[in-house]
Amino acid sequence: MRRLSLLQKIWLSTSVAMALLFGAIGWLLQRHMVATTAITLEQEVRASLQGYESLWRQRLEALGSVSAIVSSMPNVRAAFQTRHVPTIRDSAGELWLKVSDQLKETALFVVAEPDGRTVVPLDSSLPTELPKNWPMIPAVRDKFPKQASGFSVMNGHLFQLVLTPVYVDDSQGAPTLAKVLVAGYLVNHLVAQRLKESTGGSQGSEFLFLSGSQVFASTLNDRATSVLRNALSLNYVPERISDGVSEYAFVRRDLIDLQGQAVGQLCILRSFEQVQSSVRSLQTLVALAWFAAVLVGLGLSYQLASRIVQPVKLLDMAAAEVAKQNYAFRVPVGFPPFGDDELGRLGATFNSMCESIQSARQELIRQERISTIGRMASSIVHDLRNPLAAIYGGAEMMVDTDLSQAQVKRVAANIYKSSRRIQEMLQDLLQTTRGTRGQRELCSLAEVIEGGLEPFQAIAAHQAVTIRQEVPANLELPLERARMERVFMNLIGNAMEVMPNGGELTIRASTNGDEVEIEIADNGPGIPPQLRPQLFQPFATFGKKNGSGLGLALSRQAVLDHGGDIWAEDKAPPGATFHIRLRRAAVVEPAAVGLGVGTSGTE
Repeated sequence: MRRLSLLQKIWLSTSVAMALLFGAIGWLLQRHMVATTAITLEQEVRASLQGYESLWRQRLEALGSVSAIVSSMPNVRAAFQTRHVPTIRDSAGELWLKVSDQLKETALFVVAEPDGRTVVPLDSSLPTELPKNWPMIPAVRDKFPKQASGFSVMNGHLFQLVLTPVYVDDSQGAPTLAKVLVAGYLVNHLVAQRLKESTGGSQGSEFLFLSGSQVFASTLNDRATSVLRNALSLNYVPERISDGVSEYAFVRRDLIDLQGQAVGQLCILRSFEQVQSSVRSLQTLVALAWFAAVLVGLGLSYQLASRIVQPVKLLDMAAAEVAKQNYAFRVPVGFPPFGDDELGRLGATFNSMCESIQSARQELIRQERISTIGRMASSIVHDLRNPLAAIYGGAEMMVDTDLSQAQVKRVAANIYKSSRRIQEMLQDLLQTTRGTRGQRELCSLAEVIEGGLEPFQAIAAHQAVTIRQEVPANLELPLERARMERVFMNLIGNAMEVMPNGGELTIRASTNGDEVEIEIADNGPGIPPQLRPQLFQPFATFGKKNGSGLGLALSRQAVLDHGGDIWAEDKAPPGATFHIRLRRAAVVEPAAVGLGVGTSGTE
């Protein structure tokens, strides 16, 4: 994030926030749809159960009605009194066929004895053989003369039965239970499939009739049936159940026999496959909508972020210009993209700050110039004081004292040297400030160094300073003799000043191709660390009793004008070592560089 621009940060932040927001909305919509569809599916399962119970009740009522009609017919009751099987079959069977045409689902109709033995099957389209005995009849005799209905498991099959008692009068005229009509259905896969069709066809609910591990009927395939049978046999069954491929919502109802006991279970299941398909479609739609929204959002956020960041960019550019000391730069406050908001007020404040800095800088330059003029005047007065004192003293001696010819000549020579020194100093200062150059001539380096050393011979002897020269006598360079002599005078004078109690000064020169390197080293206290960064700057006079602070600055400028360089060796005391590098051949004159006040002393 640190390497990103402000525009990229704003754009990235808004884009991520927008993407997360759209993603959260899509996720919530998806969850809402899944929850709503799951509730709808569970309601459909319950509706399927209610539909099943209603349909099953209608079947039982129809069976009971037909059985009641058959049992109440006089000819049937008379046939039951004869106990003659063919007669019973003919009379009851004929009537059964007439009244049961509307019951297309009727699967069996049996006349049985009160003890449960089958007398005669009147009609049966079952694919399996009917039982020879109906043990539930004696068990429910206490419910007679009312009809009894319920489920029953016999010979590995599940039946739904209606038992209708048939009473006849005995010899004393008392009603006696003569026969029992058994009517019902075999619950098989065909029945389960018709139940499924009644709840929505191929997309309807699934039906599963089972008892323990035995499955009587199922609309599912064998694999799903087996998996669900095992899952439903567990003690704890979750609200949803899976066959390994599809997930189902389901309800269970116990199958109650004629005695009121549970003999099995009916499970009605509704697959979540349609829900999952709808969820996948919704996910695709949400993903496409999310992608389109994010793309549009990226474009809009980029445009908005660009408009917001544009004033910041201008302020950043303005700050860079101010860093380059271009204090005249102004931001276009009052024009687009700046408005009356916080950024507009910031731009106006920035312009006011630049105006204040520019005004303060101009005032500082004016004061610095006045200060420089004063320091320069003080330096010139200081440098001119000694030769002027020599001129004044010599002239006074010549006026007030009778001197011999030799003395006059000596005093006149001192006056001449002092006046010439003043002239050279003024000329050197004038050339430096104007950037002009003097004439160069081929000079012996040893003679030039000797010229700079000559004024300090007596001082060196007085201070017990040993001077060693290691300069080849035949080494010649194109130089401005007077300026280079003053360079060596400044360096040697500084060394003499820091060695008042004696020491050693070494001056050596060596050649390296077209270059000559001169080394001036002393064993004095060295250069103070706080003076080193501004060593060659004007007016740097740290710890010096005498001097104006222009010596090294003028010396460096003289060396640079000769196409060379001067530097101080960075080493710990004792001693200081200065190096001067000059070219042996004539060089093209460099561009004029005036003496700057407050500029860096090194290049």
